[in-house]
Amino acid sequence: MNWDDTPQQAAFREEVRTFVRENFPAAYKPAWREEQSLEPEDVAGYNWPVDRVSDDPVRRDGARAWARALAQRGWIAPHWPSEFGGAGLSPMEEFILHEEMMRARVPTVNGIGAFLLGPTLLMHGTDEQKAAHLPPIARGEATWAQGFSEPGSGSDLASLRTRAVRDGDVYVVDGQKVWTSLGQYADWLFVLVRTDPGADPRHRGITFLLVEADAPGVTIRPITDLRGAAPFCEIFFDGVRVPVANRVGEENRGWYVAMTALGFERAGIGATIKYEQALAGLVAYLRSRDGARFARADADLRREIARRHTEIRVLYNLARYTVSRQAAGEEPGYEASVNQLFGAELHQRLARTGARAFGRYADLWERDDAPMNAYWTHMVRDSVASTFLGGTTEIQRNVIATRGLNLPR
Repeated sequence: MNWDDTPQQAAFREEVRTFVRENFPAAYKPAWREEQSLEPEDVAGYNWPVDRVSDDPVRRDGARAWARALAQRGWIAPHWPSEFGGAGLSPMEEFILHEEMMRARVPTVNGIGAFLLGPTLLMHGTDEQKAAHLPPIARGEATWAQGFSEPGSGSDLASLRTRAVRDGDVYVVDGQKVWTSLGQYADWLFVLVRTDPGADPRHRGITFLLVEADAPGVTIRPITDLRGAAPFCEIFFDGVRVPVANRVGEENRGWYVAMTALGFERAGIGATIKYEQALAGLVAYLRSRDGARFARADADLRREIARRHTEIRVLYNLARYTVSRQAAGEEPGYEASVNQLFGAELHQRLARTGARAFGRYADLWERDDAPMNAYWTHMVRDSVASTFLGGTTEIQRNVIATRGLNLPR
């Protein structure tokens, strides 16, 4: 396949670069990079939802100013129709937009709401739900979190036990969710609940609900990970009353709605650019004066770095292939699981390669004591969860086998 930009795509790519240079708030950039990075020139992830509600006025005002600038162009939710605050971009234009923002090391805005819930509502939501929820997301005024996983029910979502019992015009929800990314900063949650305990198969008794994060009966508790950060939380529902009007799709058919959201979750470009920048940073450091002591004549390490570089290019091509399918009017299917599986395992291989380059120094956790401010030490810890976030590698292989290769279950 030829991934060269057409003249129109090249012009749009330059438009995005110019926009970022001229509109990303100057005061926000140092704060953003300090928060997101162990190395000043490398962004490890996005935290715009955190900055949006920060007590630090520089972070808070910078995050909101950046959201306003993007919203004016419809670029928070660039693929949505303009009537809901989007820009109506093609899948390839959206891909280019996100690629260039990642390369410029600036945050996307409203990721979970814009890229997971939004497309799901556009496909399955009512007119009232679209009108109520899509414009605030596209303006950067409402953030969302995904309430799917539960204790004992992660990748096997069909086994979830959070109950919703209908009582007139509301559902009464009781149960617990866990590992909800950035849920403590969200205004709203989209949640899978069990409405038919006796359904066989189990996935036919699940319903998809929209729940206000501060509704009576909702309790949110952040969870600290092994790095000392709190990127996710657990959520408890105790008699939470959710209007039936907040149900997306039919009762007991929420599984199929959720599969739409998960397909979009697994089809992104962001990881590719982060890995590319991380590996380039490693090579540059080993060639620098500070890193010269680690740049030993190790042919095996050189080959390993070369393999990681090749694999990152493969991951990029997988992302381009997925978006080309979307451009042809198809939903992300098993191709998205290929991306998720390959990217997750690459994350772990890349982290091990970086740690190997520093030998025993990779055991140093404190940033002031370690090479590259312990970036690779922290990446090793961070990568542990890669092969079960968004669905375990076993689940992804099952999806690829049954949906992609048509193998029997």
